[in-house]
Amino acid sequence: MRLVFAGTPAAAVPTLQRLATVHEIVAVVTRPDAPLGRKRVLTPSPVAQAAAELGLPVIKAARLDADATAEIVALQPELGVIVAYGGLVREPLLSAPDAGWINLHFSLLPAWRGAAPVQRALIAGDEVLGASVFQLVAELDAGDVFASRPVDVPAGATADVALDALAVDGAELTSDVVAAIASGTARALPQQGTATVAPKLSLLDGLLDWAQPVEAIYARFRGVTPEPGAHTTIAGARLKILDAAPADDAEPLEPGVIVGTKTTLLIGTASSPLAVSRVQPAGKGAMNAVDWWRGQHGTEELRAGS
Repeated sequence: MRLVFAGTPAAAVPTLQRLATVHEIVAVVTRPDAPLGRKRVLTPSPVAQAAAELGLPVIKAARLDADATAEIVALQPELGVIVAYGGLVREPLLSAPDAGWINLHFSLLPAWRGAAPVQRALIAGDEVLGASVFQLVAELDAGDVFASRPVDVPAGATADVALDALAVDGAELTSDVVAAIASGTARALPQQGTATVAPKLSLLDGLLDWAQPVEAIYARFRGVTPEPGAHTTIAGARLKILDAAPADDAEPLEPGVIVGTKTTLLIGTASSPLAVSRVQPAGKGAMNAVDWWRGQHGTEELRAGS
């Protein structure tokens, strides 16, 4: 098929690569170059870089406005495929390809419609994650579903690791749906069940509440790692928590109480402590949590959340 592909982050790359081996990609639409790193160097998106390696034409657009729409329509695609592009597809572009647009979404729809399905699922403590391919419609992530599947992710996976696994399985799922559309055998069914929403995460979503049980705190840590990042405050200063796990065998501590050992830092919760192994103080680089604690002169008067 003649496809136009729209995507931006690394999670969209496996689908682009897989489709490019079978179909004609007439254009790859992605967000404009963005400033990255401390030096704020303008850097192409992962999808733009992958498209360049594949020798595919790229359209960089912050939004699918009239100019971008005209450029895409002129290419006469038979199908549009979108994976985490970061912008809305509206009419007349929505109906421009013969078969419309399909969307790979990283949840088992109708669960977690929105910008952060994997992160919100992990924060909620969902035990099963998955991917769905659906017909794009004007309403957010509400179209009929061609296919969906649960995806195994590593135990304790943070959002980035879970998304990597979902991206690979999702690429296969999308490729199968495109093949079915090309052969005329594809069938999409209305979504069944109660819809939940997954709005984009803010910095506040990464704030850990030590009055909660460790299971809830760890679920939030997994969901907000690496972005926007799990953090707490210590004496009014922000401390980012980069690596942590429940310390189920440790003696309980009062919520927020910090105890340093030779190998880890324990922070009290409403149940068992959270063991923190790597942190990043404000304005500094990542470091071993125990080394940071020693730099606080080993005082036990400091509390997380203070």
